[in-house]
Amino acid sequence: MSIATAIPAVSILMPVRNEEKHLPAALASLSAQTFRDWELVVVDDGSTDRTPAILARAAAADPRIRVLATGGEGLVPALNLGLAQCRSELVARMDGDDVAHPARLEAQINYLAPHPEVGLVASCFQHFPRHRIGSGMIGYQQWQNSLLSHDAILADIFVESPFVHPSVMFRKQEVLQVGGYRDMGWAEDYDLWLRLAAAGTRFARLPETLFFWRERPERTTRTNPAYAAQAMRLCKLHHLLQGFLRGERNVILAGAGLEGRAWYRMLHEVHIRVEAWVDIDPKKIGRQLHGAPVLSTGDLERTGTKLLMTVGARGARGVVRQTTRQAGFTEGYDAVCVA
Repeated sequence: MSIATAIPAVSILMPVRNEEKHLPAALASLSAQTFRDWELVVVDDGSTDRTPAILARAAAADPRIRVLATGGEGLVPALNLGLAQCRSELVARMDGDDVAHPARLEAQINYLAPHPEVGLVASCFQHFPRHRIGSGMIGYQQWQNSLLSHDAILADIFVESPFVHPSVMFRKQEVLQVGGYRDMGWAEDYDLWLRLAAAGTRFARLPETLFFWRERPERTTRTNPAYAAQAMRLCKLHHLLQGFLRGERNVILAGAGLEGRAWYRMLHEVHIRVEAWVDIDPKKIGRQLHGAPVLSTGDLERTGTKLLMTVGARGARGVVRQTTRQAGFTEGYDAVCVA
């Protein structure tokens, strides 16, 4: 068989829209892969710049590249169209403005082959260009890259999205079994990770930096309201109500700051009462907040009510976790960190 008709070892799924500036670099990084048995399924989601011409030239030069078009229906339809056309059981995501390390595909395939129990493997990543990266995104990069095991990923999966979407490689069937990509008004990738976790998918991350995530003002995570803080909270709450908070009518919130109050408002909307707050601010301790007492960390005790850790500052997360453990709570059973 020719390389154009044989089923490849991995399919690369790339939705694009108006990526003429950075697309050549992304395509070049795929052409430079040490692993050669791949196909690239590109879905052009209504580009109005030179993106179609760049893709047409690339496909003409390389039979491994197939170009589809949606007419501008949006990211989720583009992802699902492309996913359906991926012929391999293994699918690697990629975006048109990022760069893959030459060893990325080879390393991820070599990990998944002897680990059939793992349904998704990411890698460590690095933002670029470095001069555009603020302290918040540096912190996000450091946090995500520290989650190197399945257990570590699950422990923090309600904190923030634990994977950069275009850095992952997954088993197509596991994604299809949970319904593929969905448009729910929040980040489609985070929604997918949470559904996979609920379905029992095992995750992994390679410790090597194999993906480079381009920072730019027009990046989807910057411009799409589905990636805003409140949309991410709503996504978390939706999935918590399917599992951890299913049937619960009361909770304890550890953190009475802005993040905790945002969670109070959402929980109030779904008729879950905040039974108590926990905080370290002496000005708050002993008072009532929305009709519930604010306790010190030393007063926290297990009462059978589940606890959400809602402290937004990354530096304080470890302190809150230690406090809840000392009070007898077990993360994943009766306590979850959501910020």
